[in-house]
Amino acid sequence: MPHRAVPPRPCAIAMMGHRPMNLPRLYPILDTESLAGCGVAIETAAAAFLEGGAGILQIRHKSHWRRDVFESAKQVARLCRQAGVPLIVNDRADFAMLLEAGLHVGQDDLAPGDARKLLGPGAVIGFSSHNVDQLSAAGGEPVDYVAFGPVFPTTSKRHPDPVIGVDEIRRCRALVEKHLVAIGGITLENALDVLGAGADSVAVIAGLLPQSSTARSLRERMEQWQLLLKIQAV
Repeated sequence: MPHRAVPPRPCAIAMMGHRPMNLPRLYPILDTESLAGCGVAIETAAAAFLEGGAGILQIRHKSHWRRDVFESAKQVARLCRQAGVPLIVNDRADFAMLLEAGLHVGQDDLAPGDARKLLGPGAVIGFSSHNVDQLSAAGGEPVDYVAFGPVFPTTSKRHPDPVIGVDEIRRCRALVEKHLVAIGGITLENALDVLGAGADSVAVIAGLLPQSSTARSLRERMEQWQLLLKIQAV
């Protein structure tokens, strides 16, 4: 299949109650399980990433949403509002609505069309895809961006889908007109290859967590990413 050259660019999207915004090339994901393994509270990581220049954040919580988890998520939402940065919630449309956030759904979650009915036309909604058929089908859904991966092996999922590789991004980029977010095992070392293959943005979990994770080291890691992507954009 011929390759369609897609230069790196910011992606215009809209948030509920806000003007259209740009989806940055870096899409940080606050995975509560990964952060807990590092001994870092989700609100601490959110504050550090925002101080380091994050332009969007996603909360990814795969366990039961206990009251304390929701209270922490409310703090993250408040930090995002103060910074003027959009917040996305993974899987849970109910908590996305309560937090006045966007929503990201997977293949087995609430259908994108139903999510759109709940959140309305102004909410950001993202949709995961893991192979060519899913990516092609996602193009017809009422979503703002499509995630595609895992690009590389990842430890953030207990049962990950098969790795697609950078070449598959390049081969399949023309199959969907929506903004494409690559995900899965993306690090400082391989991110530019992924963006060069046509991804509009890279979603990152482990690649944002230093071995010794503190508020300071998380902010510094985010600053490293911002510097890398700034150099890449020149």
